[in-house]
Amino acid sequence: MKTYTLDEAKDKYLGKKGTEERDAYENELRLDLIGEAIKQARKERKLTQTQLGELIGVKKAQISKIENNLTDARFETILKVFRALNAKINFNVELLNQKMNLATE
Repeated sequence: MKTYTLDEAKDKYLGKKGTEERDAYENELRLDLIGEAIKQARKERKLTQTQLGELIGVKKAQISKIENNLTDARFETILKVFRALNAKINFNVELLNQKMNLATE
């Protein structure tokens, strides 16, 4: 039986990096991770979804949707959530094979 690395399996079943299907998978995975990070930070701060929503001016349902990746939340809303949670945010942007690291606090 042949074994595959995770990258080999993704290439085989989702397509190579840069293909539409692979990019959609990678983007959805990132959104899942962001939602989980928000949920974990909110719980560590002992806040309910309602309380977090009140801090940034949205309803509980919007926080729930963000945490469970059920919506395409605006980038600005995601930033407000992390700021309300007093969380440091790091983004990596790759342009023309050059990496830029953007950090906000």
